Amino acid sequence: MQAIFDRRSIRKFLNKSVEEEKVLKIIDAGRWAPSAGNLQDWQFIIIRDAGTRLQISEAAYGQYWISSAPVVIVVCSKPNKLRRIYGDLGENIYSIIDCALSAENMLLTAFSEGLGSCVVAAFDKDAVKRILNIPDEIKVVAIIPVGYAAEKPNPPHRMPLESVTFLEAYGKTWTKGIEKGVRPVFIRRDQPFLDSEDM
Repeated sequence: MQAIFDRRSIRKFLNKSVEEEKVLKIIDAGRWAPSAGNLQDWQFIIIRDAGTRLQISEAAYGQYWISSAPVVIVVCSKPNKLRRIYGDLGENIYSIIDCALSAENMLLTAFSEGLGSCVVAAFDKDAVKRILNIPDEIKVVAIIPVGYAAEKPNPPHRMPLESVTFLEAYGKTWTKGIEKGVRPVFIRRDQPFLDSEDM
């Protein structure tokens, strides 16, 4: 929960190399994400070369801050693995969900290793494929720059939990268990995290 509350999207990085063992932990965390049918359709490309990182930044519609990250991870899917079992739904939806779950694991692990990261989804997929020699049948889903953070963004606003949660049916207000005498503890992201022993 600490990582969930405190992680931020980082777009400024220190000029400092990321240790290989930390990169491996991040990738391994992505590998342990759940996936449709446990087909594990994801694939990861690790980019350290400065010239390639610059090309990826240009392919991401000129988001040059990406190239300042010492490591860039490109998350891909093999959608044909999913199509064979789940058809169009597998190819077009499950492939994205699987990679998104994997990316979240990597973001949280990066934070737990003292690193900053961010998910980038705005990029020219064909250009990224050309740069990285990715086959036509592979889907490029996300770019994740990783490095030591050179910024500490303020906590983002979050809608109150009760305004985005319904009970039993859409639109039915969730009363947070008050009618049963139960009231969950809600923690704002600008408050320090309290573990169960502190509550």
